[in-house]
Amino acid sequence: MPKEPKWLAFCCLAILLALYIVGVLNDRVLRQIVQTLPLWAPIVLGFRGSEFAKWSALPCLIIWLAAMIVIWLHGIAWVYVALGRFSPVDIVMTVIVGAASASGCFAALRWRTAVSPFRAGATALLLGALQFTAIRVGLLLPIAHR
Repeated sequence: MPKEPKWLAFCCLAILLALYIVGVLNDRVLRQIVQTLPLWAPIVLGFRGSEFAKWSALPCLIIWLAAMIVIWLHGIAWVYVALGRFSPVDIVMTVIVGAASASGCFAALRWRTAVSPFRAGATALLLGALQFTAIRVGLLLPIAHR
């Protein structure tokens, strides 16, 4: 079995755990649970050695990396987004999430799978839509402040 599926699973798990830590420290556990639900698909598929781990992980990793880049640009005042202030722990967690996302993206892009283009695209679109929706739902007022 190739090492890429497990690597992707570990990268997604690192993101999930880092975001859970942020949720616990900022009293936003429910928000983080909702926002990280789609990461469970590549975690499970990766630990099972499935080639679909690539196509389920890649959109999630790209979305989380983009989110971290926006936070970093906000932190250095290049981009203004109403994100609030970040504690030192929040900043460390953005580095962990960003590093895990980038590492997972590189591993996924190097990995050649035998999944048909249609099935790969459908999986990536589905997981991308789920991840985007989960982040959006997690930002809704009733969930964001629990």
